[in-house]
Parts: sequence; structure tokens; C-alpha cells
Amino acid sequence: MIEVWAPRVERVRLRRPDADDVALTAAGDGWWRTDVALADGDEYGFVLGDGGDLRPDPRSRRQPRGVHDASAWVDPASFPWTDEAWTGRQLAGGLIYELHLGTFTPEGTLDAAIARFDHLIDIGVTHIELLPVNAFNGTHNWGYDGVLWYAVQETYGGPAAYQRFVDAAHAAGLAVIQDVVYNHLGPSGNYLPEYGPYLRDGSRNTWGDSLNLDEAAVRSFIVENALMWMRDFHVDGLRLDAVHALHESGEQPVHILQEIAERTDALSAHVGRPLTLIAESDLNDPVMFLPREAGGYGLTAQWSDDWHHAVHVALTGEGVGYYEDFADPEALPKVWTEGFFHNGTYSSFRERDHGKPVPDDAASWRLVTYAQDHDQIGNRAAGDRLTATLSADRLAVAAVLTLTAPGTPMLFMGEEWGASTPWQFFTSHPEPELAEATAKGRIAEFVKMGWDESIVPHPNDPATFERSKLDWSEVSQGDHARLLDLYRQLADLRRSRPELTHPGPGGRDAEVQTTSTGPRYVLHRGAARVLVNLSSEPWEVAGGDVWIASVKPTSAGERLVVAPESAVVVGA
Repeated sequence: MIEVWAPRVERVRLRRPDADDVALTAAGDGWWRTDVALADGDEYGFVLGDGGDLRPDPRSRRQPRGVHDASAWVDPASFPWTDEAWTGRQLAGGLIYELHLGTFTPEGTLDAAIARFDHLIDIGVTHIELLPVNAFNGTHNWGYDGVLWYAVQETYGGPAAYQRFVDAAHAAGLAVIQDVVYNHLGPSGNYLPEYGPYLRDGSRNTWGDSLNLDEAAVRSFIVENALMWMRDFHVDGLRLDAVHALHESGEQPVHILQEIAERTDALSAHVGRPLTLIAESDLNDPVMFLPREAGGYGLTAQWSDDWHHAVHVALTGEGVGYYEDFADPEALPKVWTEGFFHNGTYSSFRERDHGKPVPDDAASWRLVTYAQDHDQIGNRAAGDRLTATLSADRLAVAAVLTLTAPGTPMLFMGEEWGASTPWQFFTSHPEPELAEATAKGRIAEFVKMGWDESIVPHPNDPATFERSKLDWSEVSQGDHARLLDLYRQLADLRRSRPELTHPGPGGRDAEVQTTSTGPRYVLHRGAARVLVNLSSEPWEVAGGDVWIASVKPTSAGERLVVAPESAVVVGA
């Protein structure tokens, strides 16, 4: 049966190549249905009302010629899965690797990415987190301008390639987390408003019109999409984009995130493997991952931008905009021990108190922590990584902090070898007016923040996309190879020392020593001490068993001398 929710029109017709249109029957509550059967690969679309133009299926699984053209029917059961023995991976103890398919490999496809699995396994990755793959207009962008949430972007290989990717990942022992966007739709190819009230009138967020979460059919559209990835494409979890931009009235019996979590837990029990939900939230509110029995939504984890900001400021000295508060020398020790820096404290960037405390008994791995991610790199004016401003020694310190932190560590593709390539904001809008409006908006935003507009690349220039592709030839070269080896060693250490994955608060202490040439940190994880010397002078500390070091310390009797710009992990 074919069905579509289209309460805004008086009639709906199914259109197929070389066949007469078929009228759908009204089935109540805005739904239209027909018993016409489609085979895998059959193209089709809908004609709404008295119009003559074909529109893609809002739940299309494939768009062979782009988001403005016909949909293609996909039978999810037709793929010959080989992952029957896959039992999944829990997030606790994991290492996430965030990647963008279009720039991860020269080819920019799902099949090409499979060939790099050995590299990910070699550095201890357990979970691959894919930036959004839903269908968008054009050939390349970050993925957050998707308009057909059920379809896999054709330039990545489409749904069949996606199934091959997940199947191969499971064969390699890798879990897959899919980034999904439920807070807005892209600016080109969004035909949903012609079908029904998918968007909330007069309500916008940073990126566009908000979804109408008070409409039952829209909520179902979102929840069923979430389940589709985990059920039909076998993915192991979702990263939910900017959930603070999901707006609903107080009339709903449960929040949309709780609804997704409840349905996901039910599916997890059915398929017999863990399914992970990670929120990106600007709220600093543990309600995201607290159990539903304790009044939370019951998601698995959430990203911690506070951790990123504290580490970034400590390493770079930047203190503009939202980094201003994190210039506090106590910022890094606080996020190490308490999870959030703003947990009810005043935020100068927001000009108000912000956040809530993380309960002492909450597992530390429920916060995903990182020194770099796609947002914090790509939303800089030049899309520059830490590599562009930090020495090789400081990049090594970032590695130690990332893989010894109390949270679940996440790497952004190429971080592990200090990739020199930027990761910039790129688009491929076919509409010239949209391309120019996007470029002007970016420039205006950065000028307002004090950046030089001349360094802001044009998003629609193909060179901006090409510059953002990883250069894999760097992996075996000089400082890149040495940093990569450190990441391998750190991942091995994290697996071998239970202190570095212990979820409880016991022994998680931290202190900072300020000096005239930079801070020094003593960060505890049970029996482990992470000693970080960001000053320009050697630092003499109590000795111990050196587990790993970015620069080998020297001995002074029973004491260690930690080199400037270095980090050492010491056991009792």
C-alpha cells in the first residue's frame, strides 16, 4: 500500500512513468492511500490538488535525479545482510570518530569510506558517526540542508551503498551512529508545506522554520524516521542535531525526545543489541540523559561543548565570544570534575545564568567530549583546525586530554594525524541567488564578530569543498605520523587501564597552577594522574609509573620533570 499525509489538498494522484495517474483515496485525518504495488526501483511521485507538477514522496527512500525529481521505491528487505551475528557496541568505553562522507576520501562516497576502516580500527575507534546523509539539493554540503529525511543522498551512493557501508562496518566490529536533523529543513527542495502543516507558522530557529511538533502526523514522521535508520538500515544509534531548537507546546504528554527514546528502547529490546541516542544540546541540562524514572528523557548521552571550549581556550588562549568565560583558569578542572562549566552559573555570552548541575551519580561517559568537531572547525571564518595555530607539541597535549577525559571521547576526521587541510563551510546550491545569499550571510556574520571578511571562503566555490578533503598522504609524514602513533598508544592505554573508562565520580579530581608563562594542570582519574604543562618552563612533580607521555619526562631523584608544552599520564 502507498500512503501519504496531505491534509492541505483536495485530491492526490500517484504518477509513474508510462502509466496513467492513479487517484488516491482519502482515508481520514489527512491521509491518502492506494493499493497500487511498486517494485524495487520503480519511479513515482505525487501530484497534489489540481496542479500538474510531480512532487517527491515525503518518505522517499531514494531520489535518483535529485530532490526536485521523482522518487524511487526501495524495498529495505531486498539487501542481503550478513551481520546476523552482530551484537552491537555499548557507548560506555567507546571512542567515536565523526566524519563527513564527501570529504573523508577523495571519492567522497560510502563505498570509498569502507576502504578506510582498517585505519579507524588501528586507532581504536569503536563508533563511526556520520554527518547527515539525507537527500539535499546539489552535489555536496555539510548535510544539514536536507529536505528528504528518509532518502540517502545519491552522490554518496544512495541507500544500497549505505546498507553496504553499515554491513561492512559491523563485519569490522564498528558501530555506526547517524547524525539526523529534526529541527529544520533546507532552503531548496522542501515541498512538505504543500502537503501539510509540517512547519510551525511564525516560529523560526537559527536555521529556518521550526517543525510543527504539536501535529501528531509530524511527530510520527520524525519518530518513524529515527526508527527507520536503526531498523531498516541496521545503524546502532543516532546523533540528534540541535535538540534545543525542537519547539513544542506544553500540551504534549511527553517530549518528542522522550518519545524517540522510548521507541528506541523498545526496538533495542526487539533486535537484541544496544541502540544509542546522543543529543546535541545547548541547554547544559542533564534532563537529556537522566533516566525517565528520574524525570529525564532517557537518551544515552549528549555532546559537551563546555569541554571543547575549556580545552580550546587552554590550548589556544582565544577568549572571544563564547570562549570568554572559559578563560577562567578553573574552567578545565571544573569540566573535568563536574561535566559542565555552566551548571547554573552566569554566562557572559548569553548574559544570564545557564545550565544545571550533572548529578554526582551520573555516569561520566554520558557526556561526549572532544577537542575538535565539525561545528567548532567549520564555523570558524577560515575553517581552520587546531593544526593551523598550535605547535606539534600542543596538538599532542590535545590528544592526551581527549583520550583521558572522563567523558566518551570523539575525534573529528583527520584530527588523529593533525591534518593540515581546513574544513570549511561549503555548499553546492544550483540556484545562484541562494548561493549568493548564503555567502553574504556568512560574511556578515563573521564581520559582526570581528573577523576579516577577506579570509571567508565563498561556500559555493567548488574549491572550498575541494580544500576541505582530507589529504591521506600526510598520514605517514613527520609530525603527522608521530601524532598518529600517539593516538594509537593512547587508545591502547585507555583500553588497558580501567581508570580511564571508569564511569563514577570517585577519584575524579583536578587542580590548576597558574604561572607567568601558562597554566599547569593535575587531573586525576582514580590511580591515574594526567599532568599537563602548558607553561614554557619545566615542571617538577611527584614521581610515579609513567604510562604514556607526549614528551618523555626526565627524572629528578624520585620526582619527574615534565617538559614544557607536554602531557604525561602517571600511575600510582
